[in-house]
Parts: sequence; C-alpha cells; structure tokens
Amino acid sequence: MLEQHFLIEFDPERTLQEQTREHLVNLILSGKLPFNQPLPSSRRLAQLLGVSRNTIVLIYESLVDSGFIEARARKGYFVAHGFKNPEVISTNMVQEADDHSPDWSQRFQKKPSTRRNIIKPNDWQSFEYPFIYGQIQHEFFPLEQWRDVVRKSMSGRGNKYWINDMVDTDDPILIEQIRTRLLPRRGIYVEPNEIIITIGTQNSLYLLANLLCNSRTRMAVETPGFRDAFNIFSLFDSQVHQQPIDEDGIILDERLNDCDYVFVTPSNQVPTGVELSAERRQQLMAMAVNQDWIVIEDDYDAEINMKQNPKPALKANDPHNRVIYIGSMSKSISPGLRIGYMVADEELISEVRALRRLMYRHPPVNNQRHLALFLSLGYYDTYLRKIREINSSKLQRIVQSVNRHFPEMRTAQDINQGVSSVWLKAPEGVNTEEVSWAATRKSILMEPGAIHFVYENPPENYFRLGFSSIANHKIEPGIAALKKVFAQF
Repeated sequence: MLEQHFLIEFDPERTLQEQTREHLVNLILSGKLPFNQPLPSSRRLAQLLGVSRNTIVLIYESLVDSGFIEARARKGYFVAHGFKNPEVISTNMVQEADDHSPDWSQRFQKKPSTRRNIIKPNDWQSFEYPFIYGQIQHEFFPLEQWRDVVRKSMSGRGNKYWINDMVDTDDPILIEQIRTRLLPRRGIYVEPNEIIITIGTQNSLYLLANLLCNSRTRMAVETPGFRDAFNIFSLFDSQVHQQPIDEDGIILDERLNDCDYVFVTPSNQVPTGVELSAERRQQLMAMAVNQDWIVIEDDYDAEINMKQNPKPALKANDPHNRVIYIGSMSKSISPGLRIGYMVADEELISEVRALRRLMYRHPPVNNQRHLALFLSLGYYDTYLRKIREINSSKLQRIVQSVNRHFPEMRTAQDINQGVSSVWLKAPEGVNTEEVSWAATRKSILMEPGAIHFVYENPPENYFRLGFSSIANHKIEPGIAALKKVFAQF
C-alpha cells in the first residue's frame, strides 16, 4: 500500500538524492506515511524509483540523523514518533465567493499591475537564439569561486556574523569593498555613511520615490528610457516629464527648467546605449546647481564597460552633493543576486536607511557577506576581466552581423563599447512586437522597443538585441534567421 506514494517525476536539473529526500520529507510532514508501518527497504525503494541502492541508503541514514525516521532492529525504518501526527490544522471551511467577500478592486489605492512592463519569458534558456537583455550565460558564472566564499562565510567566526539581525546596518566588509574597490573605478570617493545596500536598482528607485516624490514633484526621465523608472516615479504621483535624447545623450534645454529631479543613465543610456557626452555632462551638472535640481544617476552597465578609458561617473564631479548615485551587481555578476547600492549625501542615506528598516530591515546578510568575500578575495576582478573579454568579442560579432544583415536598421554610426545590447530601427510600418511573436516560433528572442516610449502612439519599429545571454557562435546564425522573419513583414 505504501508503494503508491513513491512515484517521483525527477527533474533532470536536480540530483536524484536531493529530490528523493525532499519527497520523503514531504510525505512524513504531511502525514501520508503511516506511523506503524515500515518504509520500503532500500533495495525495494531503489527498484521503485530506478535509482541506485546506495542512494537510498544514504537518504535513509540522513533522515535518521535528522530525526525524521528511526531504525528498528530486524524490522526496518519507521516514521519517527515525533512525526506521528502532522502539524496541520484541518477545517471543514469551504471558500465561497459571495456578497460578503471583499471587493479588492475598490480598496486599491495604487494598481501597479495596470502599468506596462518589459516582458521576459522565464524559459528564455530554451530558445536557440536568446537575444534577451539583462541575463547571462550560466556556463561563465564562477560557481567554484562562489562556493568557496559561501564555505568561508560559514566557517570560523563568519557564521556568527551573518546569522544575526543587523537591524538597519549593512555588512561593513561589503561597504568597505564598495567604497575602496568599486567606487574609485568610477572616480567616486566617499565615506561609509554615504553608502547603503539595496536589493537592486528598482528597489533603490522605489526607496527614493517613496521619500522624495508626491503630486507636486516634477521628475524628468529620458525617452526612450528605462520603463521601470517611469513606472516607479509615476506610482508616487510624480509629474513625470519625458525628455528626448540624441546621439550625445539627454537633451538639455528649457523643457527641464521646472524639474525637481532628473533621472539619467549617462554611461549606457537605456535602451539606446548612447553615452552622455563630456560637454553634456558639464552642462548637466551646471544646470543642476543653477536650477536647484537633484540628479539621479543610474550607472547602468558601467562595470562591464569594455572601454580603455571610460568616462567617470557624474557623481565623481559632484562637489555640491547634487547627485544620487545608483549601482548594481546584477549585470556584472548575476541578475539573480539582487544586490545594489546607493551613494548620496549622508542626510539622505540616513532617511533611506530608516525607510528601508520599515520595509525589509536590510538585504540578507549572508548574501552581503558572500559578495564581500567575492570582492575581497579578487574573484570579482578575475570574473570581470573574463566577462569584458567575452562581451567585447560578442559586441564585435553582433556589429558585424548587423552590418551584414540589417545595415539600414542601425541607429548610431558608432556603437558605445560599454553596451551589452544594440538598439535598432526597422523600416516604417513594421511592428516589431508582431515580428517578435513570429520570431519566437523560430526559437529567436528579441525585445520590441515600443515599451521604452511611454507617450501615446509610440513608434513601433524599434527593437533591442541583447547579447550577454547568447553564445558567441550563435549570434551570426541568429541574426541571419531573424532577417528571414523580418522578410515576412
């Protein structure tokens, strides 16, 4: 009778031992295994699951060590006495939708779900040609080095540190690594109390919008631009002004006169990849002082910039503390890491810290310590050099492929050497969202560009091709295949 419970559909991405133990633990905790009947023998369970007997023996021994099961001489393994009754409260309540149920639509004060967002499929890795932005090739991630920092953080005194609640502070080692290793590369020199750790760029922007924005706030953003930034600022009722860009970055003119804040991506403009020119940088900082702006600088992709002498951050030339600098480790290490940081005047950082404490106190301290060790042991620098070399080769390949197959679609004469995507413009009348749907049927992922224009009736013929997640040798055939899709429109 017990054998009916031991049917597992194994996931090839996970180990058999892990999945079998997980299944057994679930059966025990849910009370599906009778307390007074022995579990199948290791030989029988191995036959049922199609795994080796040694695997089952190891699992049974580990479950004994964990107290889930117990061995009885000449009788076998049984569910331990402490799990005789599952910790589940049963009720006979039936959920009903009636007049007494709340109408949530009438209660929402904000509805972020109604705002358009960039859509990225979760199964992007299954596509042969994933020209998707913001992901990485998993085979290049330094797993061995990351395992090493995880092990180190759990040994000696390290584990005593990250187990504790830090209340509203951050890992001092990580703060010091950011202050002395990362920020100087961008020309920024600050004190520890001018830095705070967040869980990514969107979180940094949300914290700022929560503190600084209301219906009287006038916030300028680039257009086309970072859609999440627009959504976040408008969610807090800001008057969001969309300022156009050109080949030198955001255009600085009288349309910005009444703004309180200007959000920019000067190193690699999102989504075009344009770099803010030196002249515009000086003009922007002068206008910030003269017109009492605060500049919010999202230093997008700056860490993986392949240039020999990249321009310093705006924050590097900010004697009046008018720049809020936002950085992230998502693009340079891993999108799933979700660790970013903010650099600003101590008074602002203090308020951000107080707000963060009310939201989630601090990012997980174990993740902070892992990253701190990854930086301090030099693993990050080694990985960064590798990624820069790979991206440089990919950029060269995709530019050659675009020149061969889509020369008329280029939007810039010279492509910024710091980009991890290219911004293209199809002929008038071509709807790239329709093209993208057709491309998916050919196992090609591309990103339509209309989402980056927030105004009504945006141009539908722009699109973006990211190359950080696609293998180098797939770029040329992928562009060639995409050309055939475009030929249908």
